[in-house]
Amino acid sequence: MAKDKKVEQITDMEVDFAQWYTDVCRKAELVEYASVKGFTILRPYGYAIWENIQHIMDGEFKKTGHENVAMPVLIPESLLKKEGELVNGFAPEVAWVTMGGSEKLEERLAFRPTSETMFCDHWSNVLQTYRQLPMLYNQWCSVIRWEKTTRPFLRSREFWWQEGHTIHETAEEAQAETEQQLNCYADFFENVLAIPVVPGRKTDKEKFAGAEATYTVECMMKDHKALQGATSHYFGDKFSRAYNVTFTGRDNKLQYPFQTSWGSTTRMIGAVIMTHGDNNGLVLPPKIAPVQVMILPVAQHKPGVLEAAAKLRERLVNAGFRVKVDDSDNSVGWKCAEYEMKGVPLRVECGPRDLENDQCVLVRRTDREKVVVKLEDLETAVKEQLELVQQGMYDRARKNLEEHIYAAHSLEEAKELQEKNGGFIKTMWCGSEECELKMKEVAGMSSRCIPFKQEHLGDTCACCGKPASKMIYWGIAY
Repeated sequence: MAKDKKVEQITDMEVDFAQWYTDVCRKAELVEYASVKGFTILRPYGYAIWENIQHIMDGEFKKTGHENVAMPVLIPESLLKKEGELVNGFAPEVAWVTMGGSEKLEERLAFRPTSETMFCDHWSNVLQTYRQLPMLYNQWCSVIRWEKTTRPFLRSREFWWQEGHTIHETAEEAQAETEQQLNCYADFFENVLAIPVVPGRKTDKEKFAGAEATYTVECMMKDHKALQGATSHYFGDKFSRAYNVTFTGRDNKLQYPFQTSWGSTTRMIGAVIMTHGDNNGLVLPPKIAPVQVMILPVAQHKPGVLEAAAKLRERLVNAGFRVKVDDSDNSVGWKCAEYEMKGVPLRVECGPRDLENDQCVLVRRTDREKVVVKLEDLETAVKEQLELVQQGMYDRARKNLEEHIYAAHSLEEAKELQEKNGGFIKTMWCGSEECELKMKEVAGMSSRCIPFKQEHLGDTCACCGKPASKMIYWGIAY
């Protein structure tokens, strides 16, 4: 792979995957570091990817009746502390405001690390009757968590996300919401981001602070490490009771609603980079690419070439594609390398000879396969090629996932397999936190999830040898 590399500024992923990742984030102009340590600037190209993700996800949320709201960024300390588990879970990462102008505040204000408390406070004021339920809310915003170690998209002190918060009349409705939203994430990862996932439930040790149950979609990167893609949480009525959120039920008695929350972040962009990228840079799924088609006029100084390129662009834009023409005076070779770096899914090349023959050349980013098409068939051919790019990306990622899941029957075997191959190690598990901690200590792996799709690998726990009825996935995660 390295011998084909055209962009010398990128470190080969086989040499240093972490440096390759950082190089891609910066050289593809997705992010830049800010003057405040641990914060990043989302540059126009990176933000355009996020906008496309937002647009698609927001549409899916609205199909199921969710509405967008906006909550304050600051939370009073007393409010944050009402539900003990949440504040304890986030305490090391909370950033505080202690001054307002030149005056010391009477009460510290926390920058939101998450917004359950604000939603509960709001609901306690507006909810009155079961007729108002369910309340299905979502917000797009940024949050601040004072992380010790940061990396663009994967872990930063401020990141952008969506956080859904809902309350329901019954536990069954809330549980159904939790599952529905997890399935929404799984579909989005697989059908939009072209990333296969393993859906399942988090262990009690790894679940969200204050939740009764946390569900996750787990992904595998090209270096065979795990990445948590998105999570969905069921809270029961714990937060409702802590914040005195009540409603008059059908029996005319006061009741507590049942609550969920679910979220995904700009970490998804990091997942796309590490699942699909190569030594030439980004490889973007067409459904989220800011530019789906880049038209490169060849020998553009010759009569009619730029005019023909502009007409091709107009046709493709009218057909609903996101298209640009690069008519700069850079060489065609430089342009090809530039748009490979930026992960543009499809390139259209047209020069004098092509125009004489009423044709152009389409080049896929994923495999550089060239296809000559008649100009009259352009719209249909571009649609077909983008579909091939999207499906090909998913198929390669699925192959990477399936080929790096290994079964182990003992702690020693699990450790050996991880050290040799990376990936997900699946074992039987007794359910004890002691064994979970032992796997981390001995093999360096955390639990990823108890997958919904269970397999029977034996009757005993790989860690302690006691009876086990659950199969669990372990891995080294970002």
